[in-house]
Amino acid sequence: MLIEARDELTQNRDVPERPLKRRRPGEGRRAQVEAPRDSAVRATDSRTGLATSLDASQDDDVQFEDVVLPAPTVQTVLRDSDDDDEDDDIDFEDVAIEPAASSAAVAGEGSSKALNLDLSAHMAAAGPRRADRRKAINREEREHRVETHKVHLVCLLAHVELRNRWCNDAEVQDALRPLLPQKTVSALVPRASLNQFGRSESLKKGLQEAKELFKREFSITERGLWRALWAEDEEELKSYQLPDDMESTLDKSDFLEAAKTMQGSRDVGAQLFCALLRSVGVEARLVCSLQPLPFVPGAPSMPKQRKASTPQKQPSKAELYAAAVAKHETKFPEFQAGATTPPPRQRLGHPLATAYHIPSIIAPSHPPPQPSASSTPRKIRGESPFPVYWVEVLDVAHQKWHPVDPLVTHTQYKPRALEPPASDTLNNLTYAIAFASDSSAVDVTRRYAKAYTSKTRKQRIDNNNLPQTTTNTNTNTNNTRWYRLLLTRYTRPPPPTDLDQIERHELAAEEAREPMPRNVADFKDHPVYALERHLRRHEVLVPGAQPSGTVSAGTGARARAGLGAGAGAGVGAAPSRLERIYRRRDVRMARTKDKWFRLGRVVREGEEAVKSIPRRKRRTRRGVGSDDDDEKGDGDDDQDRVGLFGDAVPGYVPLYTEEQTDAYVAQPVVGGRVPKNKFGNVEVYVPSMVPRGGVHIGHKRAAQAAFILGVDYAPALTRFEFRGRQGTAVLNGAVVAEEAGEAIWAVIQGLGDLEAEEEQERRSRRALRMWSRFLKELRIRERIWAGVDAEAEAEAEGEAEGKGKGVVQEEGVEMGDVSEDDMGGGGFFVPDEDEEDDGGRGGFIVG
Repeated sequence: MLIEARDELTQNRDVPERPLKRRRPGEGRRAQVEAPRDSAVRATDSRTGLATSLDASQDDDVQFEDVVLPAPTVQTVLRDSDDDDEDDDIDFEDVAIEPAASSAAVAGEGSSKALNLDLSAHMAAAGPRRADRRKAINREEREHRVETHKVHLVCLLAHVELRNRWCNDAEVQDALRPLLPQKTVSALVPRASLNQFGRSESLKKGLQEAKELFKREFSITERGLWRALWAEDEEELKSYQLPDDMESTLDKSDFLEAAKTMQGSRDVGAQLFCALLRSVGVEARLVCSLQPLPFVPGAPSMPKQRKASTPQKQPSKAELYAAAVAKHETKFPEFQAGATTPPPRQRLGHPLATAYHIPSIIAPSHPPPQPSASSTPRKIRGESPFPVYWVEVLDVAHQKWHPVDPLVTHTQYKPRALEPPASDTLNNLTYAIAFASDSSAVDVTRRYAKAYTSKTRKQRIDNNNLPQTTTNTNTNTNNTRWYRLLLTRYTRPPPPTDLDQIERHELAAEEAREPMPRNVADFKDHPVYALERHLRRHEVLVPGAQPSGTVSAGTGARARAGLGAGAGAGVGAAPSRLERIYRRRDVRMARTKDKWFRLGRVVREGEEAVKSIPRRKRRTRRGVGSDDDDEKGDGDDDQDRVGLFGDAVPGYVPLYTEEQTDAYVAQPVVGGRVPKNKFGNVEVYVPSMVPRGGVHIGHKRAAQAAFILGVDYAPALTRFEFRGRQGTAVLNGAVVAEEAGEAIWAVIQGLGDLEAEEEQERRSRRALRMWSRFLKELRIRERIWAGVDAEAEAEAEGEAEGKGKGVVQEEGVEMGDVSEDDMGGGGFFVPDEDEEDDGGRGGFIVG
């Protein structure tokens, strides 16, 4: 073997071979890339992907000449970056994404060869990828979800209102009243002679007894209300099947039957418990945690349905026992019947084992009484361990409402124990609405939510930080107003009672006592606190803002909040990274000069910008990013373009706060002459921008009236209508001198009257033309049948009717379906002989 190796080495001595490089520990295989041996150096265009030569000698032959662009005829303005936050319109939700392929083909630069990049080893070392990712929700989808959320909310409120009315039914209360003994009723309705503490303790003891009695008597046999979720695919809804044990109480008769049999879902049980308390004179409210379809991104989606399998017959206990015995005898043949083995008591090895009497397992003739179904309530699989319905009872002594849950958590006077965690996909506490016996409702969510301001409030429709929509810029205010109007439908008419005012102050105090959030995510859009990282593009902190605390923002560390600027900064306990917490009242909105001018304010001279933000790149049809002010979409910044105030548009936009601005004062009207801008109009974005000595007449005929009177006027520019990034001026009325205002309105009224008269004349002319045509047709008909007797005329008309000609209405044909062409140009409507012509139907009588 050594000789053969030496000969082979001698033959290959002329071929130089590079020694192998020693592989480092943990180093994988490296893909060897064979570079193309081409003398011409080529580059790849990043936008088109085509290889182009770097030789620029061909561009020397190209000549350019200046082209004069026509002057614009329409006043336009480019939208500021603060007018439209496109990034804020993109929301994300959790979806499942399949893992990427293990290899990818990479095209070589300037060559047709392809290289295979193997990433399987790297992906295996990195571990399994996360299945949950976030996909973007566009603006249309978000608006659709918000509207669906509103509709679902209205339907759920109507459903709870109906169930609350059922609780007041006399038959239902009569069926439930015998469940409570007289002692419990006396405790629920204490004597007025007792002191405040005694009445409160008596009510608490009576509720405990009533809760135990009702829990023992009522049996849960059906599934109650659960959280509504979105389906990722429409096909999932087609294959979705409702559970077999869903609630069957659909009308009032079913509710009465459930009260008599004491069976149903736990939601029906809570409603019956409310009716039971009302039947003995206790003031109780029915509380429901509404479960509408969520509109926030990241909400859990509907789980995929399993394929329905063929139902199999469940074996009986005797069959299971026989199968177990057969399996035992097969596995241990020495224990089969008839085998020569010692008896079981002898095999125990104890001398007294044979004296022990083994009890018989044969069923007795009279089996012992089994516990009733009511004492051992049935557990429905897949239900949330937290209730959807519960009851609030009024403690008259202290004028306070207390929650009672008799079936799910078995708690009373513990409102914090009724809120499900965020991981519960079947129950979510977002809207807790309490309905009283008079059908009035109150939103009591703040009583049960532990983090109402930082968590629960973000999932509600009255959240003031919802992204704006395209249809209305005041969407946040409209959603809040919409929810208040919805609750007004169920609000007790004024004036409010003392109990209502006490509860209102109690709920406000609950919200005010909410502690500072303990993680970074809860600070986003918080109404009280703010982090600098969560400030929007046009939000800044006031100079000298003092932090209210710090929060730990270290990677992988649990966020902890401090109550002071130096909280958590102790030796050995300080987190790796701390962020300062500021008050929301120290955050100001910063805008550009153009935006402030449209709000009726101007930036003072010499003010420095508090913040500069880069302009957004917009997408064009060719997919190339361009600047907001680049109308051609070529991606180049036009440095010759100027803004509203003549300043050049840079790549960054300076922002100013309201403290750096003053109210805009327009040039006054002197001698009846209205000052105008270079476009010939006056900017009147707000009423304070009207020039002193002038008046704004917001009517479409204002300019025409001023022209008729011969007074000086200027069209009023009130706003810009944006379609995309470019806005077109919207003119509304005109600005004239103040002394000519009344004359302008008088002329406008005269023009309106004149237009009404002209419209009346046009209608009269149309009516006269119609009557003239009818008269001509009558004359033609009279001339045709002048020398014909009545019998021939009737016979001719009968033949015309048989052929379908004329205007006689056939069976199944309406007169409105007969056109003028079908009438032959000479038809007319003749009323029946027994029908009187009252002059209001447009008929004619032939003389």
